[in-house]
Amino acid sequence: MNPAEPLFPFRYRDDLQVALPIGGIGAGCLCLNGSGGLQDFSLRNRPSTTAVPDHLPYGCQNAAFALLHIKGDKPVTRLIEGPIPPEKIYDQGLQTQGFRHGGHEGLPRFSKSSFSAGYPFGRVQLSDPKVPVTAEVTGFNPFIPLDAKNSGIPCAVLEYTLKNTSRREVSLEFSFHWSHPAVNIGDGEQAARNAGERESRTAVVDGRGVKFFNTSVPTAEQFGTACLLAPKGKPLVKAMWFRGGWFDSISQLWREVSTGSFTPNDGWDGIDTDERNGGSILLRARLKPGQSITHPVILSWHFPNGYQAQAHGEMGWANGRDRTDGPWWRPYYAGVWADAVEVAQYVADNYRSLRERTVAFNRALFSSTLPMPVLDAVSANLAIIKSPTVLRLEGGQLWGWEGCYPGWGCCPGSCTHVWNYAQSIPHLFPELERTLRSLEWERSMDASGKVAFRAALPIGPARFKHCAAADGQLGGMLKLYRDWHISGDTPWMAGLYPLARLSLEYAIETWDPERTGLLVEPHHNTYDIEFWGPDGMCTSIYIAALSAMARLAAALGRSKDEQAYAALAERGAKAMAAELFNGEYLQQRVRYADLRDKSFLQELEARLAKGGQRAALLKNEGPKYQYGSGCLSDGVIGAWMARIYGVEAPFDQSQIRSTLSAIHRHNFRSDLAEHANCQRPGYALGHEAGLLLCSWPRGEKPTLPFVYSDEVWTGIEYQVATHLIAEGMVKEGLALVKAVRSRYDGRVRNPFNEYECGGYYARAMASYALLGTLSGFRYSAVERTLWFGPKLRTLPFQVFFSAAEGWGTVRLEKDRLVVSLVEGRLPLKRILVETAGTVRELVVDKVVKAGSPVSFRLGATRRPR
Repeated sequence: MNPAEPLFPFRYRDDLQVALPIGGIGAGCLCLNGSGGLQDFSLRNRPSTTAVPDHLPYGCQNAAFALLHIKGDKPVTRLIEGPIPPEKIYDQGLQTQGFRHGGHEGLPRFSKSSFSAGYPFGRVQLSDPKVPVTAEVTGFNPFIPLDAKNSGIPCAVLEYTLKNTSRREVSLEFSFHWSHPAVNIGDGEQAARNAGERESRTAVVDGRGVKFFNTSVPTAEQFGTACLLAPKGKPLVKAMWFRGGWFDSISQLWREVSTGSFTPNDGWDGIDTDERNGGSILLRARLKPGQSITHPVILSWHFPNGYQAQAHGEMGWANGRDRTDGPWWRPYYAGVWADAVEVAQYVADNYRSLRERTVAFNRALFSSTLPMPVLDAVSANLAIIKSPTVLRLEGGQLWGWEGCYPGWGCCPGSCTHVWNYAQSIPHLFPELERTLRSLEWERSMDASGKVAFRAALPIGPARFKHCAAADGQLGGMLKLYRDWHISGDTPWMAGLYPLARLSLEYAIETWDPERTGLLVEPHHNTYDIEFWGPDGMCTSIYIAALSAMARLAAALGRSKDEQAYAALAERGAKAMAAELFNGEYLQQRVRYADLRDKSFLQELEARLAKGGQRAALLKNEGPKYQYGSGCLSDGVIGAWMARIYGVEAPFDQSQIRSTLSAIHRHNFRSDLAEHANCQRPGYALGHEAGLLLCSWPRGEKPTLPFVYSDEVWTGIEYQVATHLIAEGMVKEGLALVKAVRSRYDGRVRNPFNEYECGGYYARAMASYALLGTLSGFRYSAVERTLWFGPKLRTLPFQVFFSAAEGWGTVRLEKDRLVVSLVEGRLPLKRILVETAGTVRELVVDKVVKAGSPVSFRLGATRRPR
């Protein structure tokens, strides 16, 4: 294998749903689909997918495509894409006029295609018996752990490799075409036309490409630029397409390319003013039999003005198209590059380095000796980081949706309880993750310690009027502990500790006023309802959070806090074991009569006075939307967080393991055909396998249980899978992972878009925890200690890792551990390796640096686990 080329371990053929996001962190993206085409151009600081038509002229809905023309006695021309999926034909039929928004879709195509993936790379291979040249399309955006700037470039890189498979020399023309992506939208466009002007313009860039721009007010929402650039060769450049009506532009392009009469120009001729325009490049080559050539193409964009407001938990975008008082916020890249041309030139100038470093990441990740469904789950969900779910603002802060609807974000504000599950950003880009802690406590918490679980956009004090979310608020303390150990930044932790303490004290006073260690008062959570009375899910997070805060307090010499929180955690763990464990699993004890919160009793009294079915239900069963004696898949999530973050919490581990075993036994269904789900069945249904959020193996299912109880969520499946594996139930955990990825196999669902409430759902980033759990890898920069203990006994065992100062691989052989840094450094004082139930401890004083693998011989020093 060529070490300069990425690995592609996953292959898809005739799979309709494949669409790989290509873009920068918080910078927008487009998708390379399974046929080799481009779709879902989410370039303007918001989602924009093919599920909804864009507001662009006919034939120009972000049309971006490549053509191959073979010269000779029998010329042939092909769109460099495979057969069009039937689903797209059906989708266009629903729009009643066929391909009204993409005239290039109807051009002759290659007859065969296949898609291969090795994130962040996607590759499409195309062939046709009537074409003497095969085509290969490789797409990516730089993805380099710990390098947030270069992993956040607003661009897509496409490499078109053409190979002569005939016995004769071939003369060919390769061309790429992009409709104007900075075309104005809304009233500004029409006003310009009425005035006989043209706001959307184009120009030649350094003889290598096309700049797309508009002449809007620089503060307007639609203001921006894009660029099409060929970093190698000297292309012919057409900076203005033919302007006419209907489908004239692309029809004329096809005529020129297919007849070998491509005509370059410098852009606007001052005469034709119609908005329907775009730009193209064309490169010529002659290939001998067996010879190939690669043409890289860079697509970049730069839309610096954000006018979306999410200060009150409201959805949607404010109308900023005609504003002149400045944007409410700007994306991070707007403070790094002046426009899209500067972006494209930066990528061109650093092309070799950016590609090599991205390939190095790809090869390090896929050199891991883990089961393929695990590598699939880990790698595919990294795409969420590059999706429209994630925004990055000019100050460097992250801000995220829960997921993405086709035309707008779903559920705003880096929702604390959803992002509790996400584990990839903290390890791969820890500096970005730490901005979420500041967002949570410095921007979204009031003077009482109540955290608004949806942060404001623009970044500022949150004015979300909803109640606090117990699981999200308490999860923040665990994430502070995790991020401190990842970063080793004690001053940073110390600065946030008083705020975390205020948040914890609010939680205690609000949900555990008697300081029993149980959350007894009604507490909001990720299921969008309140649990009344103590439950295993939120109470386990509470106990873990108390334990984490005790450890943080100890590190800061705050012995009073340490003792108080440790004692309360101990008390809570004993109470949870005594009151919530039913002999098989931890459940909920519904309470409402003896609480400080009397709202349900007041509602019940009012309902009983009116009578009716609802009053009878509330009288017999208590508050709606509880789970009671149910077996909840999230039932011990706090113990999961404590385990993967290295927090020592006083749980009864035998009860934790029993609960996990029950969750798998009762909630995992290998076939859902007989499962009744009146909620959102599209997540998993029919003969698919999946883990239900809850079941009631002992009966007593509430008439109206919590609203999502019959659904299947991938983020929770990964949470349970990793916890099962951590507790030694490896086979059961891997079965869950395989079930998820079997559903997202490209035929029915996109492998790179696990959805829940919206696509690219943040909770699915829980899959990254599989790396650490299966390998037993954990590194503390605070203690300079590395833990390693594979759950799979096959040797040699190798896994990718990313720490705060470096990333690479760790390899366990029979009698040695080899640490290889690809980039950065890893200071070590202690190594603990667990095998066969015992731990071997090595005391070292070594800084492992990139390029110099270090082998540590495992001695005989052992101690029981």
